[in-house]
Amino acid sequence: MKTGTLYVIAAPSGAGKTSLVAALIDSMSDIAVSVSHTTRAPRSGEQNGADYHFIDQQGFDEMAGAGVFLEHARVFDHSYGTSRVEVVRRLSQGCDVILEIDWQGARQVKQAMPVSVGIFILPPSRAALEQRLRGRGQDSDEVIARRMRDVVAELSHYNEFDYLVVNDSFETARNDLRAIVRSHRLKRAARETELAALMNDLLK
Repeated sequence: MKTGTLYVIAAPSGAGKTSLVAALIDSMSDIAVSVSHTTRAPRSGEQNGADYHFIDQQGFDEMAGAGVFLEHARVFDHSYGTSRVEVVRRLSQGCDVILEIDWQGARQVKQAMPVSVGIFILPPSRAALEQRLRGRGQDSDEVIARRMRDVVAELSHYNEFDYLVVNDSFETARNDLRAIVRSHRLKRAARETELAALMNDLLK
């Protein structure tokens, strides 16, 4: 059985990462998002175990100390982490896995799993990013201002990723993500086992 590919997708808050990833997995098979652990409180409509595993800081710190996480980081006063066991299990089953994390976590994953594929999603402009943050209606003016101040620091790490996708047109950005996944599934290393019988026949 082939091993799945690990995709690490990062973006500044408000760039549309979550919506794009949801659209991607709805349109492709054998790909899933790894559910992260976080210490932040659930937002309206979020479900424990589906959107995040919500835990307190003490529990998070114990898991981090035990080496449970493939990566973990502190973002906007809350901790986030990805279960190493869950990611490895899914990859070994041949399923492609997506991690929605920030650049700090992406850097840790790249060090632990160099073959992972990094994708950075860019907003079309700073103005569009701020408009999207305000349009969500989830954050106060103070939080939005803080997020906008941090945008430059986040964007400065774009060159640590393998692919850049600009989310100007949602449909185009989704198709760009599909193209990245599709291209990796067509690589020789990914298809040799699947096509072994065909190649044996062709090379007689």
